Amino acid sequence: GYLLNGSKMWISNAPIADIFVIWAKTKNDNICGFLLERGMEGLSTSKINGKFSMRASSTGEIFMKDVFVPNENKLPNAKGLSGPFGCLNKARYGISWGVLGAANNCWKISKEYTENRIMFKKPLAANQLIQKKLADIQTEINLGLASCLLTSKAMDQGRDTVNAISVLKRNNCKKSLGIVRDCRDMLGANGLVEEYHIFQSVNQYD
Repeated sequence: GYLLNGSKMWISNAPIADIFVIWAKTKNDNICGFLLERGMEGLSTSKINGKFSMRASSTGEIFMKDVFVPNENKLPNAKGLSGPFGCLNKARYGISWGVLGAANNCWKISKEYTENRIMFKKPLAANQLIQKKLADIQTEINLGLASCLLTSKAMDQGRDTVNAISVLKRNNCKKSLGIVRDCRDMLGANGLVEEYHIFQSVNQYD
């Protein structure tokens, strides 16, 4: 078997996970994947408190002190950096979809709010500036979703999408942050309160 030593911070779900996938370098300088289970001697986790962003996720640190891992817990087909990078690419791809979901939810909240918020005897949505913001937001969301769909088709075809996924995540996260900030602006001070969830989305992905 193997003895694992080390630590890693900012691991999603570390405080509550029962199974851990650990990427470690062996004495032969080979990067391999190992499955660890909570309760193994020398394995412990802690929670990072006071985190503002991604508050829906329980994030923490993993500690390993002479954790014995039997041979059968070593991932047989994962060799080198292709293993962890493959996981990272899938995570980036998922985030590319997720941020658009948050952005679309903010768009729906803003649309409903501006249609029902009456100022000077007419709804806010009657103003062309509000209409332009809503139209621009929906356009960016549709473009982002189309990019996600094209990338998924390329992945199904077995094509190399590493660079495409990086660009996709960068673009969709950047656009989504701009969208939720515009939505918060349309709600004025109400965009700051939890009743409308706009500011929650800003903190979620900021």
